[in-house]
Amino acid sequence: MTADSEVPAALPIEDLIEEEQPILTPLRQPADGVPDVINDPKSLQRSAEAIAAGSGPVAIDAERAGGYRYGQNAYLVQIRRVGSGTHLIDPIGFANLKPIADAIGSAEWILHAANQDLPCLADLGLAPQHLFDTEMAARILGRPKVGLAALAGSELSLSLAKEHSAADWSNRPLPRSWLTYAALDVELLVELREILRADLERTGRITWAAEEFEYIRTAPAKAPRREPWRRTSGIHRIRNPRGLAVVRELWEARDRLAADRDIAPGRVLPDTAIAAAGNGRPTTEKQLAELPEYRGKGTRRRIGYWWQAVECANKTASADLPELSAKSEGPPSPRSWVDKSPAAAARLGSAKAFLAILSEESGIPTENMLTPDTVRRLCWEPPVSLDQEAVAEFLRDAGARGWQIDLTLAGLTSAIATTPKQEA
Repeated sequence: MTADSEVPAALPIEDLIEEEQPILTPLRQPADGVPDVINDPKSLQRSAEAIAAGSGPVAIDAERAGGYRYGQNAYLVQIRRVGSGTHLIDPIGFANLKPIADAIGSAEWILHAANQDLPCLADLGLAPQHLFDTEMAARILGRPKVGLAALAGSELSLSLAKEHSAADWSNRPLPRSWLTYAALDVELLVELREILRADLERTGRITWAAEEFEYIRTAPAKAPRREPWRRTSGIHRIRNPRGLAVVRELWEARDRLAADRDIAPGRVLPDTAIAAAGNGRPTTEKQLAELPEYRGKGTRRRIGYWWQAVECANKTASADLPELSAKSEGPPSPRSWVDKSPAAAARLGSAKAFLAILSEESGIPTENMLTPDTVRRLCWEPPVSLDQEAVAEFLRDAGARGWQIDLTLAGLTSAIATTPKQEA
């Protein structure tokens, strides 16, 4: 090496030492053992009495079978409360779980990722009056990983296995190992809630979390999509209205059959088969059957059913064919903004840059500070007066919570106000 050669700067010694990973204790069995499954009225009543006699908040979880069954019904409900132990309830044989709802009363619920389980629990007559969401609490605290297993490790130094999260929970009887997994899902929630709540209070973010919990608890059911068939995987490659009609008819035929048989739609006919027919646009049943995606045993057995859908699409009048692009219920894709509205694109770039910096400083993911849809709508069609009062009103109308507005208002208003509002 010559004297003029550049010498790499020496790395700090701490960068040369690999970060020592914490040693986690595997959690393999619930502290009280695995309880029997509750599947008859007498057992349910005894469980309700035990829960009512317990104290403090109630940890709740539910297991679904979305990848196997039609819809998102609960096939197991897990409940744990101090003084009452853990309860594993099979909801299939019950019209509702009203005795459990009465037993819980106004006690606080603890769930992880509550928005995933609240709809199926509501179908069973279970709805919280007060809520603590451990995943959302971790997000507001800026935890780098917010999954239940990750929090068990970072907060409690415990290793929590998640190997049965995607299992078919409609199976009966449920294997013992699955019941162990289900019981462990609520084993740590009460303790985890205490740790996260203390941190929320210490950091002054407890009111932020309370607003988020209440927003999640009271959120209305999602409205059905206008054209759900447009979410078919591979549809983006179909650029012909007739081909899109084939996708639409096949998707709707599949949905009817899946609902009737209580099977997840993707198991009745995969999206790849629907997209293949939309691309190929067969004109005879034989042509449909010759597509590689329709040569499977189950698909061949119903080839006549699928052909009826394709034939219906082929006979659809031109005026009734679907448009190539879905009717937008909001701003267009940001990818097109530079051409359609350079000013809006500039506002969006400034807003995203500000939120990225704020996210780095606060540790809160940008999507939890403001939803991406809210930011896009604000930048695409901002208020006439770009001041903080007008922007705050816009954010409130979009559903932003008070803490989100307080956190982002000044910087966000400044970011979008310094870019042109309209095209020249």
